[in-house]
Amino acid sequence: MRLLLNLLWFIFGGFIAGTAWLLAGVILAITIVGLPWTPAVFRIAGFAYWPFGKVVVERDIGPTSLLLNIVWLLLAGWWLALHHVVLAFGLAVTIIGIPFAWQHLKLAAISLAPVGKAVVEA
Repeated sequence: MRLLLNLLWFIFGGFIAGTAWLLAGVILAITIVGLPWTPAVFRIAGFAYWPFGKVVVERDIGPTSLLLNIVWLLLAGWWLALHHVVLAFGLAVTIIGIPFAWQHLKLAAISLAPVGKAVVEA
């Protein structure tokens, strides 16, 4: 079932979401200022491609992660999370879109503070 949901997700929007996160990671890697957030964005890109069967867990809660997450939240996190919440709402209106809406809500949560998080198999 996970494979089927991941394939449907990938075909109907996961490819676009994952590629957008991947492109953002490449842009952050090119800029020297964005290097601290690059690994977190690449983790989100992998999660955006194949989210079913995976969960996001806290990995490192230190002062550096906290500072990077605060800067991220102020500059990019809030509008990325809002984007995923709006998509989740649109998908939740239909019965068949509810599993995909749930994945967008998980992406919204990780979009708020991605540094210090890990994506693991459920």
